[in-house]
Amino acid sequence: MLALLAATATGPHLFWITSRAAGIAALLLSSAAVGVGVTMGGRFVKKGGPDFRVTHEALSLATMVAIVVHAVSLLGDSFLHPSVTDVTVPFASGYKEPWMAIGIVSGWSMIALGLSYYFRARIGVARWKVLHRFTALAWVLGLAHSLGEGTDAGTSWFLISVGLVTIPALALGLGRLIQAGNATPRPVA
Repeated sequence: MLALLAATATGPHLFWITSRAAGIAALLLSSAAVGVGVTMGGRFVKKGGPDFRVTHEALSLATMVAIVVHAVSLLGDSFLHPSVTDVTVPFASGYKEPWMAIGIVSGWSMIALGLSYYFRARIGVARWKVLHRFTALAWVLGLAHSLGEGTDAGTSWFLISVGLVTIPALALGLGRLIQAGNATPRPVA
């Protein structure tokens, strides 16, 4: 009964609200996944310390689900009336370009790079590690999409929520870049 009342109250906005919530969830989850991934890859955790691989994988999978729900629920939006092409092909919709295109590129990139984990044996682990580093770029594109197009982008609660998860991930990423820049090169034999 409560679900029926909620659906009736939201009426034509149900798909928009669902897409909005899933988009915010995707941004928060992906920020946490990137933060955990950079922590593991940057060796910020001492040897013998906690193993965050399961957490990283769960956050990544949840991010991919949220991205798909975000895009699919847009198809029912009564204001935009987008087609499948509009939500899957960059620059096809014409709505708030380039932010929509940036979001589509980010979404596809996050999904492809996330799923690449399961193909790392075929790709080659060394090649996969190099490829997987582009996840941070896809994440930054998703952040740009959220701040450029999202209906909540200018609200205090959104900026604080996003800041709470993106600032640590950005700081860890910067630390990782500094760490890589300070690494002593190995002698060539």
